Amino acid sequence: MHGAQDMEGTNSAFVFEGKWRDFAKIAFPNLLLTIVTLGIYRFWATARERRYLWSRTRFVDEHLEWAGTGMELFLGFLMVFVLFGIPYVFLTFIAQALVARGYEALGVGLTFVALTAIFYLLGVARFRGLRYRLSRTRWRGIRGGSDDGGFLFGLSYMWKTMVGWIPLGLLIPWSMTSLWNERWNKMSFGPFRFESNAEAGGVFVRFLLFYLAPFVLFVGGMIMAGMGMLAGYGIGGEDGMRVGGVVGILGLLLFFYLGLGLIAVAFYAKFYREVVGATRWRDLQFSFEASTLDWVKLLVIDAVLVVFTFGIGLIFLSYRHWKFFMTHLEAGGEILLDELTQSETRTARHGEGLLDAFDMGAI
Repeated sequence: MHGAQDMEGTNSAFVFEGKWRDFAKIAFPNLLLTIVTLGIYRFWATARERRYLWSRTRFVDEHLEWAGTGMELFLGFLMVFVLFGIPYVFLTFIAQALVARGYEALGVGLTFVALTAIFYLLGVARFRGLRYRLSRTRWRGIRGGSDDGGFLFGLSYMWKTMVGWIPLGLLIPWSMTSLWNERWNKMSFGPFRFESNAEAGGVFVRFLLFYLAPFVLFVGGMIMAGMGMLAGYGIGGEDGMRVGGVVGILGLLLFFYLGLGLIAVAFYAKFYREVVGATRWRDLQFSFEASTLDWVKLLVIDAVLVVFTFGIGLIFLSYRHWKFFMTHLEAGGEILLDELTQSETRTARHGEGLLDAFDMGAI
């Protein structure tokens, strides 16, 4: 088939070929250099890690390439610090001084302005972070990106998030899917734009389960606590009842938080299956096949890795999460190779400073 790549019938469109031992040779020196430089080297560490992860990821017949640099990320962070960080600290200081001098209304007003600015910048950060990563990703010599600066998306992020929370949080699924669609519909890779039409109805049932879970879990936990007290009274009288009550309360807390966490993971697993499955690039249809159990395994092993290594295991989380995403990401359809040309979108001259400043993940 000349000039086309058909992915029907292939084992997997995305393949990750990295090994944790090879990644460790990058991660441990990065950790040491970051400590020695008091954190400054982490921008170059991030670039080194991405070059490795991208280069070990194969899409169809070609490996990805990361073209970003640590200096770009560092300059992006400096821009955020100078243009937004310093003014925010200055406004906060003035607001506290005004409150201390008795101008409470003015101080509260300035604080509200500062918090609103941060809220807006969170939305801009989500957009520009994705735009930057696509612009530095190469596949068959082409790259992605967007000519949109993300400033209007920041406003959309504000009002859609507020609308999602106003009716007791019931419109959060709509807010999340709508923002996903809006962001991806502004992105392109090579000459083709992405298209996303995810619908909130596909994830609303899972969200409703999460929404009602606190009430159900609390009632169930109270029943468990009561049974613990009765069992303790039957064994040791009033002293046994007190011991049973303490055990019951601990069981209530464990039952509540573990149950709520599991239901939250189930919601996010469904959400990513829905939104990725509704995203297209030309004739390619993407899908994300990770089940709730897959997510639970990822998070539990993450926690065990970090706890039992006294925090050192944090350096492997980026590797684990990238591998998880690429292992479960799929694409089906046909790529017309003859139509692929370089993207004409502008390339940003600095890294995702906003995204990095707010410590927000790539996915």
